[in-house]
Amino acid sequence: MDPIRNPFAPGAGTPPPELAGRDALRASLKVALERVRLGRPAKSAMLVGLRGVGKTVLLDRVRVDAEESGIHSIRIEAPEGRSLPAILAPQLRQALLRLSQMEAAKEFAIRGLRALAGFASKLKITYQDIEVGLDYEAEPGLADNGDLEHDLQALIEQAGLAAKAAGTALAIFIDELQYVEEDQLAALITAMHRTEQRQLPVMLVGAGLPQLRGQMGNAKSYAERLFDFPEIGPLPPDAARQAVRKPVEHEGATIEENALERILQVTRGYAYFLQEWGSHTWLAANASPITLAHVEQASRTAIAALDESFFRVRFDRCTPKEKKYLRAMAELGEGPHRSGDIAVCYNAKVSSLAPTRSSLITKGMVWSPNHGDTAFTVPMFDEFMKRIMPNDDWR
Repeated sequence: MDPIRNPFAPGAGTPPPELAGRDALRASLKVALERVRLGRPAKSAMLVGLRGVGKTVLLDRVRVDAEESGIHSIRIEAPEGRSLPAILAPQLRQALLRLSQMEAAKEFAIRGLRALAGFASKLKITYQDIEVGLDYEAEPGLADNGDLEHDLQALIEQAGLAAKAAGTALAIFIDELQYVEEDQLAALITAMHRTEQRQLPVMLVGAGLPQLRGQMGNAKSYAERLFDFPEIGPLPPDAARQAVRKPVEHEGATIEENALERILQVTRGYAYFLQEWGSHTWLAANASPITLAHVEQASRTAIAALDESFFRVRFDRCTPKEKKYLRAMAELGEGPHRSGDIAVCYNAKVSSLAPTRSSLITKGMVWSPNHGDTAFTVPMFDEFMKRIMPNDDWR
C-alpha cells in the first residue's frame, strides 16, 4: 500500500480522517452555543476523559463548528507551570480587537481592551508571566483591583457585552484544564457564573482528564450546576469500525472483517489507538484487501511506536519513586486499585506513599475515580509498565 496515501493520522490532537461517534455531542454543543448567542440559558461544557480518547480533536472540531456559524472564539491550552491570566489575556485581546472592527461593538470592545490593560498591569505583580500588548490606557476602577476573581469577572463581562453588541457570542475553548490551579479555576468559574446571570453571550468549552470534574467542584461548589460534564470514552463498536473502514475505502482499498475486528479488540475503541493501528496496518499491507495477518504484523510495530512516544514521554516525566508506584499499580492489573493494595505491592505504608500518589495526580498520570481508588489516566499503561520494567527488578 502506498505510504503517501496512508489515510490515518496518529498524533497529539491531529484530526482523524473520520471523526466517528461524536455527532450527538457536537450537535448538543451547537445548540448550546446558538442559545447563548440568543441570550437564552445554556450550560457551558467540560469534556472529560482519559488520554487518547480524542478530547482535543473534538474540542477543535466544535470550535470550527462555532466559527463557521459566525461565533467568535478563542482557543488556549493550559500547560503546567503557567498561570491562567497569562494564557488567557493575549487571546482575549485578539478577540476584543476583532470585535472592535465591528461598528456596533466598537465602543464596548474598546472598553474591554481598557479593562484588559488594568487587568494585566495590576495582576502582573501576582502573576509575573503575564505578557500582553496594551492598545488603550486602563480605565480606573475597571478590572484593576489586583484580585483575580473580581478582575477576571469584570474582564469577561466586558468581552460578553462586546459580543452581545456585535450580535454574536464569544466561545472560550480551553484544553488540559486540569492543570489550572484551584484558585484560578475558581476565578474562571465565577466569571462564567456572572455572564450567565447577566445573560451575556459567553460560553466556555473545556477539556481535561477525569479529575477535572472533582477539581471544579472543589473550586466552586456550584460548578456542577453551571457546567455539563460529558464523558468522552472509547468509541462504540459501530463508530470504531467506521473510523477505520471509511478512510480505507476512501483510498480505494478494503479491509477484511476479521482484520477489522482484531483492530477493535486490541485498541479497545480508543480513538488515538485506532489511528495508530490503522496507520501501521496500512503500512504492513502490500496490497488490498487488508487481512488479519497484516494487523498481527502491524501490532508489533504499533506497540513499539507507542512505547517510544505516547507512553514513554509520560514515563520519562516521573521520578524513580513514581515509576515504582506505577509499576506496583500495573502489577495489580488495569485498575482502578485501592491505595492499600498498591502499598502492599509496593511494600510500603499507605501514608508514606500519599505524596507520591498526589504528585502523580498533579502530573496527570493517575486519577481517583472514587475515594481511596487510583487508576491510570492513560489506557493500556499497565501493559507498558510491565514491558519497560519487566520481571521483579523494580521491587
